[in-house]
Amino acid sequence: MSRILRATSLVALSLLFTACAHADRAQDELSIRQMVAAQTEAWNRQDAAAWTADFVDDADFVNIVGTPFAGRQQIEERHAAIFNSLFKGSHAEVTVRRLVFLGEDVAVVDTTHDVTRYQGLPPGVQATEPGLLRTQMKYVLRRMDGTWRIVAGQNTDEKPRPQPQP
Repeated sequence: MSRILRATSLVALSLLFTACAHADRAQDELSIRQMVAAQTEAWNRQDAAAWTADFVDDADFVNIVGTPFAGRQQIEERHAAIFNSLFKGSHAEVTVRRLVFLGEDVAVVDTTHDVTRYQGLPPGVQATEPGLLRTQMKYVLRRMDGTWRIVAGQNTDEKPRPQPQP
């Protein structure tokens, strides 16, 4: 095989590999965005089991007041409690702000949650604007058996903007 033919073959294989990798990455991004959408729909139904369905059994989660929860079961129990009290009837709109792949099977997704129609807010949490609680959620995801799962999450509330001083 000539040098030119060998070099051309290597370039063609490299381009094919890159194209396949980008196609897989696009599918991964779509899968993660679908997971976020399903979780949003579960919040709006106040369905704690569905909201936590994508967490691994030993997931770690820190809520907006800084309370850590160990495991999907604790996370689900806490969300069932808030769906029956402070966030009963609430509505969330979630936007993916950033999605970064740290390797083939690890990703970090940052989302903004705009929550309205809540009954009240946890102690120490203030509305970001009148009638709106905005939070920033960060998830660490890992692909397991072909499915993206949440291994860790951190939710932080956005504080109201300071009022101008007279």
